[in-house]
Amino acid sequence: MSTVSSKKFPEFATDQEAEEFVANADLSEYDFSDFKPMRFELAPKSAQLNMRLPNQLLQAVKDRAKERGIPYTRLIREALERTVASR
Repeated sequence: MSTVSSKKFPEFATDQEAEEFVANADLSEYDFSDFKPMRFELAPKSAQLNMRLPNQLLQAVKDRAKERGIPYTRLIREALERTVASR
């Protein structure tokens, strides 16, 4: 039986970086104890949200999403999901 490794899992700026890492790394060397389950919604989206934001806020959201390599709408949805899940 092996002991838990102290190697911390790295953070990635884009999905592509994460995919390349997972494809080439020996994941048994990393500590996954801090990971939390992630639920991916398989059902089609049935509701639409339309909201007004200050231009600066929207641009900041778009910039952060671009840094992560994801669409800004996904970043907004993730923030909403985290807020609801943290109750």
